[in-house]
Amino acid sequence: MIALISPAYAEGGAPADAGIFNLVLLVGFVIIFYFLMWRPQAKRAKEHKNLLASLAKGTEVVTNGGILGRVTKVDDNYVALEVAENIEMKFQKAAVAAVLPKGTLKSI
Repeated sequence: MIALISPAYAEGGAPADAGIFNLVLLVGFVIIFYFLMWRPQAKRAKEHKNLLASLAKGTEVVTNGGILGRVTKVDDNYVALEVAENIEMKFQKAAVAAVLPKGTLKSI
């Protein structure tokens, strides 16, 4: 059996012309990564940045932790929310997940 295998090793293999194929494959993966991962994430980040820029006093919001509140004060990095009557909490602006429609807090 070994006598049959050894001549196969002695012969040269096919030339390796896969260099251009590997480059095309790599570029294809980069394009797929861009359209499936990076671009949608950048779009969501831009929308969230616009949401944070639009915060104003009286806006009803929900935080990442699920706390509902009405904006009472907006600073550069922080926002104060009234979560109950006469109870105010400070959050980082980035913790605001979404803006709620007006009247949502009254209906809960």
